[in-house]
This record gives sequence, structure tokens and C-alpha cells, in this order.
Amino acid sequence: MSKTVPSDSSRPGVTMRHRLEFAVVWCITRVLGALPREVARTVGAGVGAFAYAVLKRLRMVGVRNLEMAFPEWSEERREHTLRGVYRNLGYLLAEFAQMSSYTPDVARSLIRYEGLENYLAARGKGKGVLVLTGHLGAWELSSFHHSLMGFPMGMVIRRLDNPLVDEFVNRIRCLHGNKVLHKDDFARGLIAAMRHGETVGILMDTNMTPPQGVFVPFFGRMAATASGMARVALKTGAAVVPGFLLWSEDEGRYVLRFGERIELENTGDSERDAIANTANFTKVIESYIREYPDQWLWMHRRWKTRPAGEEGLY
Repeated sequence: MSKTVPSDSSRPGVTMRHRLEFAVVWCITRVLGALPREVARTVGAGVGAFAYAVLKRLRMVGVRNLEMAFPEWSEERREHTLRGVYRNLGYLLAEFAQMSSYTPDVARSLIRYEGLENYLAARGKGKGVLVLTGHLGAWELSSFHHSLMGFPMGMVIRRLDNPLVDEFVNRIRCLHGNKVLHKDDFARGLIAAMRHGETVGILMDTNMTPPQGVFVPFFGRMAATASGMARVALKTGAAVVPGFLLWSEDEGRYVLRFGERIELENTGDSERDAIANTANFTKVIESYIREYPDQWLWMHRRWKTRPAGEEGLY
């Protein structure tokens, strides 16, 4: 259980709403962190079921996304999948509340590696590793576990709107040597990290807007996608390795899967190569989502940004 105490809320820019939101987050984390893990996960699943029932707007976004991604599915299958997504988010909430108390031995009993040799081989090249990942499975726990096992890494994230919650969450994320690179100023830090042979994980499955985003296929539709990973990989020679922490129902535990290094297209045309590699990265993410559809964040409006002249999809 986290022993982190509430942050100083007297600094400029912190509002009463920020304080109230932080108090709720802190209390939930403390309560779930104090429970036995399986009890906490059960409570988390209940929270997820409640959110599914009451957050109609998000639920409808999830339904719309599943209709576009899997038009051949029945309505019942889409509903079942979406309920699984909310259950998985509840599990993730419980894991986040618990993970600051995990020791390496505890973590090994809850999570196993698959393909660690792929990561180690990429790291051994000495030019840095970019971990291609997304909002699939237990993404918050994945980098934490990797650092706990002796492999600290950087994480490219967006600042949370609430500065108190942002500070609280980042403190837990970074307990074992992880570092945060914020999206609003990550390019220089990312390039520097690669030149020092470090590892950085990038969640590359969210909607973007031009010029940061380029349009590439995702489940058969063009999706505005961040091209920064491709550009940095081409510039620095860093290895790109897929990495996802996925719940295995059969094993009753998580599996941290590292795929084989993704070979980059490098024709010398920087813009063409950036788009081609971004499309390839997105294809890899899609393949994992297709394998674990009930563990991806379908409630995100992934296809919100449309090419010029095309009507919105939501």
C-alpha cells in the first residue's frame, strides 16, 4: 500500500476542485491498497461495472468504435467485450493501488515475462530502446514491473489536468527508477535518452492532430497517429520493440510480452519513411488488440481527427 501523503495544495494554480479530486483519488488508492489483492481486484471490477452502467457517453463511444473495428460481430459480442474492458480497467485501478507495496518476489508471482530476450537483445545494441505500447492490458503496471525487475525506463505521458493527482501518480510510477517525459516537451529528452542507450515506452494508440499526427490505417480506417517514435528511431538508430502487459485468463496472472524488434523502413525520404514506419507500428498494435480486444481502451475516440473534407465518425 502506498505510504504517499497528500501533496501541498497551497501552491498557485491549485483549485478547490483539484483538492477534492485529489482527496477522492488518494482515499480510493489507500482503501484498495489496504485490501488483500484479490479482494481489491474484485472491488475494482465492481467499480468498472458501475462505470459501465452510469457513464453512458463513454459506453456509446466504445460501442461505436467496436462497430467500426468489428462490423462482423454481433451486438451481444460487442457488449460482452466492452463489459470486459471496464472489468479490466477496474483490475488496473486495483493493481495501481497495490503496486507500490510489491517486492520483486511478489511481482514475479503475479507477472511472468515472455520474449524478454527480445528486449535484452535490442538494449544490447547500445542505441536505446523505444518500447511500442498502448492502452492495452495493464499499461500502468507494465513499466512499474519492468523497473522493479531492474530495468527502469522513461515514459512519455500527457500531464493530467489535476496537478495534485499528476504528482501523486508520477511519484508511484517512478518509485524504482522510472522517469517521466511529458508529451508537451518530450522530443529533446527522448533523443537524449536514446543517445545514452536508455529505454523509453510510448503509448502510441491515441488520436492526434496535425502536424504531430499523420494518417495511417487502423482497423481499416485512417487514424491520425503520432509519428514521433518513427522520426526519433530513424534519427537515432534506436531499436523499436513492442511491449504489452496482458492478463492471461488461463494462467490467472499477467504476462509481459516483448515482441521481436521491428525493422525500420529507411529509404532516405524522411517524411515517407516516418509515415510508413508509423503505419507499421500501428499495424503491430492492432494485431495485439485483435488478440485481446477486451483489454483495449475502446472508450477513447481514436478516429476523432479526420482527413480534410471527411465527415466526423462520432
